[in-house]
Amino acid sequence: MKQILYPIIILLISCSQQTKSIHQVESESRKNQPRVNLSKIKVGLDVLIDEHINLIKNKAIGLVTNHSGVDANGIPNYKRLMNEKDVYIKTIFSPEHGLFGEAAAGEKVNYDGQIKSLPEVVSLYGSNRKPTDEQMKSLDIIIYDIQDVGARFYTYITTLGLVMESASRAGTEVIVLDRPNPIKGNSIEGPLLDLKFQTFVGYYPIPIRYGLTVGELAYMINGEKWIENQPKLQVIKMKSWKRDFWYNETSFPWIKPSPNIPDLQTAIIYPGMCLLEGTNVSEGRGTEKPFKRFGAPWINKQDLAIELNNLNLPGVVFKPVTFIPTPIKGMANNPKYKNQVCHGAEIIVTDRDKYKSVKTGMEIINIIQKKYPAYFKLRTSGINRLWGNAKFSEQITSDKKNQFELALEQFKKTSRQYWLYE
Repeated sequence: MKQILYPIIILLISCSQQTKSIHQVESESRKNQPRVNLSKIKVGLDVLIDEHINLIKNKAIGLVTNHSGVDANGIPNYKRLMNEKDVYIKTIFSPEHGLFGEAAAGEKVNYDGQIKSLPEVVSLYGSNRKPTDEQMKSLDIIIYDIQDVGARFYTYITTLGLVMESASRAGTEVIVLDRPNPIKGNSIEGPLLDLKFQTFVGYYPIPIRYGLTVGELAYMINGEKWIENQPKLQVIKMKSWKRDFWYNETSFPWIKPSPNIPDLQTAIIYPGMCLLEGTNVSEGRGTEKPFKRFGAPWINKQDLAIELNNLNLPGVVFKPVTFIPTPIKGMANNPKYKNQVCHGAEIIVTDRDKYKSVKTGMEIINIIQKKYPAYFKLRTSGINRLWGNAKFSEQITSDKKNQFELALEQFKKTSRQYWLYE
């Protein structure tokens, strides 16, 4: 009987016009809950300008930022600062994806004086990933103001540490303008990085989902001496932000922090689904739903969705889908299986508070490699960089449900010293 029912259920999920989007599911789950008073929440940029502007007056400033560094009204930080009396921005440094978020993952940007309306703009993604001694020596302060997503392999936090290293060598003060962790500051997941596997996509011994704001992480980088020498550091705290806030429980509009994180739902899924980059399974780049969709030409989508749904993973269901990855300027220049028909599944988060992104990513990879051993490939160096150690294959097949628990508890205990918010 079960063999008859399962295909019918999956067919209904994939074909029904009543299937609810993640947004609908989340909205409905909250419609009877009282709204949080959001009027008092302020990001570090607004707090700096409104209350602490004297900290940066008559100083030569370096600003590390991108398109996500905006105030409460969506005005870029450099515009706000350039309009302040006696505030002088000498150099703007941009991370991966460029100052305007215009570059795809891995794509190099060179501004080379082309932006005439701004001070000098220098890319920190390419042959040089930290400010040079020459660039630093003329700066009194370097300000970091970028929206993060709360995942270890998001390269903006690596840029933060490299900037701090340069600042410490030059004797330049670092000011971090704090912003929310969009996927909450009270949830952590996954293995801690083994520093033997330190790379640009994994620079600190932290979990994949590390549950800190970027300001808290900066204090932890300094306090735990994760970089060579520690600069003078000040974090401009947010006002009224709480650790259990999801991003859409603040008053701030979503500005996609990088080209393939178009909304909060993708950010929630990302810490686990980015692991597919270490395999030959498409993680949905080259579609309008990166990381939400995954698959390959050799997968049977109905069979895969059935097996994944049979796992009864918390807070998620899987819908069978077919998609064709195609190049999308600024998002995916050369996606896996370019212009090929891929079959797989789409993630629908039904309860984001129960959903475990890293666990879900582990189970997806485990199922696919068991079902398609002749086709599936694990790219060892790539998965080691993302996972943060060389035990991925062993750990995804482990029967230990809480295999990271001891390490995560120790991390939580240590990181709590650096909390700025409750």
